[in-house]
Amino acid sequence: MSEPIRNKKLDALAAAPTPQNTPLNNAPISSHAVKPQVSSIEEEDRVLAAGMLAQNPALISMIQGRLGKLVGRTSGYIESLPPVIRRRITGLKGVQKEHSKLEADFQEEVLQLEKKYFAKFKPLYEKRRKIVNGVEEPSEEDVTAGTAEGDDADEGAKMDEDTTPENQEVEAGIPEFWLSAMKNSTSLAETVTDRDEGALKHLVDIRMEYLERPGFRLIFEFAENEFFTNKTLVKTYFYQEENGYGGDFIYDHAEGDKIDWKPGKDLTVRIESKKQRNKNTKQTRIVKRTVPVESFFNFFTPPKPPTSEDGSQAEDEELEQRLELDYTLGEDIKEKLIPRAVDWYTGEALQFEELEELEEGEFDDEDDDDEEASDDDRDEDDEDSEEEDESGKPKQQEAAECKQS
Repeated sequence: MSEPIRNKKLDALAAAPTPQNTPLNNAPISSHAVKPQVSSIEEEDRVLAAGMLAQNPALISMIQGRLGKLVGRTSGYIESLPPVIRRRITGLKGVQKEHSKLEADFQEEVLQLEKKYFAKFKPLYEKRRKIVNGVEEPSEEDVTAGTAEGDDADEGAKMDEDTTPENQEVEAGIPEFWLSAMKNSTSLAETVTDRDEGALKHLVDIRMEYLERPGFRLIFEFAENEFFTNKTLVKTYFYQEENGYGGDFIYDHAEGDKIDWKPGKDLTVRIESKKQRNKNTKQTRIVKRTVPVESFFNFFTPPKPPTSEDGSQAEDEELEQRLELDYTLGEDIKEKLIPRAVDWYTGEALQFEELEELEEGEFDDEDDDDEEASDDDRDEDDEDSEEEDESGKPKQQEAAECKQS
C-alpha cells in the first residue's frame, strides 16, 4: 500500500497515498529493434576508453548533460506519418486522458476507503494506548483473543494476580513499549542511537492522521522528560495537487516540528571543546563549537527538495538518498509500526520481514539464472551465425529498422 520519491529502498513502496515519479517522456514505440552492435571495437579499446573517461569527470559530466537534453525529443517519425494517421494518434491520446481520469478517481476512492477504515481502527489504537500506559488493563475477551492466536510463549504471562509476590512491585502498563518496538524495526533501529534512548523511553504514543488534502501526519506523544518541553512532535508528509502518470499521488515534501530542547540536552548535536593559543600573548582559551551528530530526532528536520540545479552530481545523489530514506521511514511508521506495534515489540514482525526478503531474493536468483541461460543461448546462436557466414551464405537482415530514437 505505499511508495516514495524516485527510490532507493524505495524503488518499491505501496500504500495510499502512494507517490510515484511521473515519466518525463511518453512511452517509446516498439519496432522490434535489436541492440546495435559494433564489432570493430576491440575489448582492449573499450577498456582504454573506459579508463580515459574515469580519469576525466568533467568529460563524463558533459556527456551526461548532452544526453540529458535528448530525453523526450522526438525522432521525427510521428511527424512524418500521413495526416490521417496522426489524427488517429491524437484521438488515442484523448482516449488515454479519459483512462487517466478514471485512474485518478480510483486512487481517490481507495484513499477515501482507507480513511473510512482508519476511523474504525482509531478506537483500537486508543485502547492500546491506555493499556501501554497503565490507564486500564486488557479485558478478558482481549486476553482470550490474543491467546487464541497460538502464542504458546505467552503461557507464562497468564499468571493470576494473586500469584505475584507481595513484595514485588509491578510497573504500570508496558515500560518502554514504543522504544522497544522501534529498536526491533529493521529501518528505524538504524536511526535510534544510545543517546536517543533516554528520550524515547518517555514515548507515550505514536499515532497517525490523514490530512484533508492527500497526505498524512505522524504524531509522537511524550511524557514529561529532561530533554525537551514539547508534549508532542509532529511530522507531516504532503503530496502534490496533481496525480501522477498512473493516477497515484506524488510525494512533494515533509515538514517537522521544531524541538524545544532544554539547555544542554539537544541530542542532535555534540559540543566540542578546542584549545587555542594566542601567538603574541601565549595565553590559551577554550573554544566550544556545536557539531551535528546522528540522532533519531533529526527525523523532525527533514531534508528539503532541491530548488535549483546548481548542486554537483554527488550532492544531488546524496540529497536524493536522504529524501528517499526520510520518506521510507515515514511510510514504515505509518504502514508497519503503528498498525502492528505489539508484533514489533515482541519481535514477531521480524519473521514476516525476513520472509519477504527471502522471497524477493529467490526471485532475483531465478531471474539471474534465466539471464545466464539466455546469454548462453545467444552465444550459441552467434556461433551458428558465424559458421554460416564462413560457408559463403549471405547474412540475413533480421532486425527491423528502429524508427524511434
